[in-house]
Amino acid sequence: MIKKVSIKDIARKVGVSTALVSYVLNGKAEQARVGKEMAEKISKVAREMNYQPNLIARGLKDGRTKTIGLIVADISNAFFSSLARIIEDEAKQHGYTVIFGSSDEQPGKMADLITALLNRQVDGMIIAPVEHGDAQIQELRRKGISFVLVDRYYHKINTNRVTINNHEASFNAVKLLIKNGYKKPGMLAYDNSLPHMQERIRGYEQALKEAHIRRKPEWLARIPYATANTDMESLLSNLLRGPNAPDALFFATNSLAVQGLKIINRMGIRVPQELGLISFDEHDAFDFFYSPVTYVSQNLLAIGQETVRMLISQIEDGKKSEPVQLEIPAKLVKRESCGSKPAGKKK
Repeated sequence: MIKKVSIKDIARKVGVSTALVSYVLNGKAEQARVGKEMAEKISKVAREMNYQPNLIARGLKDGRTKTIGLIVADISNAFFSSLARIIEDEAKQHGYTVIFGSSDEQPGKMADLITALLNRQVDGMIIAPVEHGDAQIQELRRKGISFVLVDRYYHKINTNRVTINNHEASFNAVKLLIKNGYKKPGMLAYDNSLPHMQERIRGYEQALKEAHIRRKPEWLARIPYATANTDMESLLSNLLRGPNAPDALFFATNSLAVQGLKIINRMGIRVPQELGLISFDEHDAFDFFYSPVTYVSQNLLAIGQETVRMLISQIEDGKKSEPVQLEIPAKLVKRESCGSKPAGKKK
């Protein structure tokens, strides 16, 4: 096992006190009146010996580790991986390092990640919460831990969060399908109770209501996250080949859309001639589908930057203030998959 280099090792090699090395490595050389030449020598030796600071020990000493914990639902999802990168870059601008984890939509795993991050002495957390994980968030509040919820939230917990107006974004997407001539829009959503998903469903339903379209119950299809990979094909086949098949589909997430596009293509359904499509959130795959997919675009740069700034403000101000709920505007990127319906299409 390779021995970890300590400040004492560096001091011994340079021939100075450990206090002097500590001042230099903690950026306090000038304050301690350490000469420039000596400070450069200490820094050079530290690099040569591959010295790595013990952030946890430093955190115990001064109350800060300059680290942030980030928990997302699934880091392999394009939305969360892009958001994580933006959060990492913004945190770095403020001198913070980000530690990542994926909850896989499991409250138990989210709880384990929170515990692990607290054990690492992170200064605060950014969390995309999962269904039935509200008890963990309440516990963070009780302990006075700095955190911000991103993308999602819980109705009954008044806390700092950065989201979009999911209802409005969904409403506008389905309204576009209707405007382009689709009379029977359907929706595919995850089967969970989180507000962001329920708001997307509510937006879909309101768009139909305002257009005086009476929705068939089967047009709104819900699928559990855990079984989406195995059940999607049979669900879509039944939905799109049934007697009351919708003539358009609004996917509640990009992960559902990517899976759905593969199945729709295998079924030989033409887009947009036979089926209009819109997805919530973008994905690289949308560019490679023969009919580029229209999607709701969330401003990930603004979401990530504002989330980090909100958290660091909590960490560094150290004051308890009223929670802030920030909504970042979303926009609809219109492409070929929801084009105007051909005049000869059967209703």
